[in-house]
Amino acid sequence: MMNFKHEVFLWFWLKKIRGRPYLIYKKNFNDMTVKKTNGSYEEFDKEKAKDGICEAFKSCNEECVDGVLNSIIDNLYIYDKIESKEIRRQIEEALMSVNKKVAKAYIQKFISNEELKERVSFNESYINAKNASSGSKYDSNANVSNKNIATLNAEIPKKGNIQFNRYNTTNKIKNLYSKKLADQYIKDLENHIIYKHDESTFGINSPYCVAIQSLTFLNDGLKGLGGLSAAPKNLDSFCGMFVNLIFAVSSQFAGAVACSGFFVMFDYFARKEWGDYYYLHTDRPTHIRYNTDGTIKEELTIDKQIEQYFQEVVYGINQPAAARGFQSAFTNFAYFDKPYFEGIYGEYKFPDGSSPKWESLSYLQKKFMKWFNKERTKTMLTFPVETMSLLYKDNHFIDQDYADFTAEMYSEGHSFFTYISDSPDTLSSCCRLSNKIQENTFSFTNGLTGEQTGSKSVITLNYNRIIQNFVKEEYNGDRNAWKNNRDEFEEKFKAYLIPILERIYKYHTAYNEILWDLYNANMLPVYTAGFINLNRQYLTLGINGLNEAYMYLGGECRYCDDYIEFCKMITGTMKEQNILHRTKKTMYNSEFVPAESLGIKNYKWDKKDGYWVPEGRNCYTSYFFLPDDPNISILEKMKLHGNEFVGSCDGGSACHLNLNEHLSYQQYKDLLKFAGENGTNYFTFNVKNSECRDCGYISKHTIDKCPICGRDHISYWTRIIGYLRRVEDFNEGRQIEEGQRIYSE
Repeated sequence: MMNFKHEVFLWFWLKKIRGRPYLIYKKNFNDMTVKKTNGSYEEFDKEKAKDGICEAFKSCNEECVDGVLNSIIDNLYIYDKIESKEIRRQIEEALMSVNKKVAKAYIQKFISNEELKERVSFNESYINAKNASSGSKYDSNANVSNKNIATLNAEIPKKGNIQFNRYNTTNKIKNLYSKKLADQYIKDLENHIIYKHDESTFGINSPYCVAIQSLTFLNDGLKGLGGLSAAPKNLDSFCGMFVNLIFAVSSQFAGAVACSGFFVMFDYFARKEWGDYYYLHTDRPTHIRYNTDGTIKEELTIDKQIEQYFQEVVYGINQPAAARGFQSAFTNFAYFDKPYFEGIYGEYKFPDGSSPKWESLSYLQKKFMKWFNKERTKTMLTFPVETMSLLYKDNHFIDQDYADFTAEMYSEGHSFFTYISDSPDTLSSCCRLSNKIQENTFSFTNGLTGEQTGSKSVITLNYNRIIQNFVKEEYNGDRNAWKNNRDEFEEKFKAYLIPILERIYKYHTAYNEILWDLYNANMLPVYTAGFINLNRQYLTLGINGLNEAYMYLGGECRYCDDYIEFCKMITGTMKEQNILHRTKKTMYNSEFVPAESLGIKNYKWDKKDGYWVPEGRNCYTSYFFLPDDPNISILEKMKLHGNEFVGSCDGGSACHLNLNEHLSYQQYKDLLKFAGENGTNYFTFNVKNSECRDCGYISKHTIDKCPICGRDHISYWTRIIGYLRRVEDFNEGRQIEEGQRIYSE
């Protein structure tokens, strides 16, 4: 029975729900349609709504009082095409003021029914989807190449994962700050001001990406991760255990696993096995296999055995991982020129007290690049994502030999990233970022290679929506406000942006505390084993929709002072605030996120909600330039990712330079020098590779007919954003976006 207290609560609820005043009178519900969860519409049926409430009361052995029932129904805020979940939300809120037990029963009833219907509907749509990426409802990923029962099973729990992770995060925000801020977090997500990456990946929030400490592996093997294997003793055990290490670590992270020390470790065991100068006599036999008649069947040389070990590792990490929804482990390797090597590994000591050797390491790096490039003419391998690190200072490459080798590999059709720095205390790798090794003041996050760092969490801001909201509130929607009064606009926008950033820092802090709770409960073995330090990982603020925001204001995304100033207004403010809000337990950075699925989502959400979006496109960009702009040259793209732009972006961005055909060795040399001169610090060249689906022939060039079998059943491979995949494996939105990219002559 409802007592006086419940009546008072109900009366207040009827007067105001979530800040909206509700008139207390009997509404006419005729001609009001309701949007169901399956997308269809039906007339609003108040008797059906009443039945649902009565069932909840009965399930709790509580009396359903007519007065209460009618008051709830008659005072619902019903409008045409209202979503059914909004009606249930209002009913739930009213019931919570009357009887919390009944309210919970009502909620559970609909959750159970809807989840079942949703799963059945999703199951059908996924089975009929073009590929696994298109079938994914929440976070499509082209790294999943096969659509099968394993990938379907990985997709089904994702909605629940999102709900659970939001529940955990909001609870922590409430405990640390307030319920008001926790509600604001959900509002920011639902209003698409921000996007929390990888909410659906695991049942509980997991760290994003990691760059592991190689020395921990050499000392303890996999024991710290719960494995049985002690430290590797030779090259054979190292290679096998390294693959297991990558899979063990990646199962606990949503993103990439980087190991900058792979070649350093490989060389350590190679020298143990064949001597310090093995690289000078790689044609020396190591193993001989005999036929039954005693004749030699095969003679393995050092060179051949090294290639076999490369093959073991590379093909191992490219196998789909059950713990990651049938994705391969996103793996990153780094190469160094000599000054980089000396700066990073100059004081490094192996467990036996010895030190890395440049001559043998250099041989091994070049050997792997040559081998991997050739191997990709047999099988289009995605991982590892490779990054060449070069030191450029005083208008020249310090190690010109490695700069020339980099140009040589590009001219031979190899696809990898190059990172150019003026100091060996920073490293970078795919998809964007770099990390400050010595001072540890900032870090590029998505797939980085520096040891013992990474990104714990990424929350991305949708700047196209943020700018438009700001203009509507401050300038009544006047899109010329930026042009008319630049100084005033910048001052007001910074004042508008900073409170948003401050909220995100608190959201990140709450998530960070969740990780520390797990750490203190010994639930993060990658950290407790010493592969990474939780205090050295960053909390990342992503950037998306920046180009679109500038276009909304009437600007053109070209290399000019106006565009530079606009970008610095945003990235500079973020960098400034990142430093200001840093604590002993929280470090922040900001980056242009790859936005493989988010770029599509933000475009769709903004268009649906009535925001301005560029016509003729379907995706927000992940660069300082527009990849579909036919009037922008390769050189201008490099300048748009030069000092004026990336200098104030403390998390970085990758410059993808799409080409119709490979350039000459000298042309790549010239472009590398141009990059060094202009501060284009992180970039790659993309030429679509071709694969014949009939005979398997692979070409480093873009062809429309197979030269071997003469058929035209050709698949193309290019980078979806950070990693190389078959275009057919992209989700449908990204396939459209890829078709609009300009591949320069």
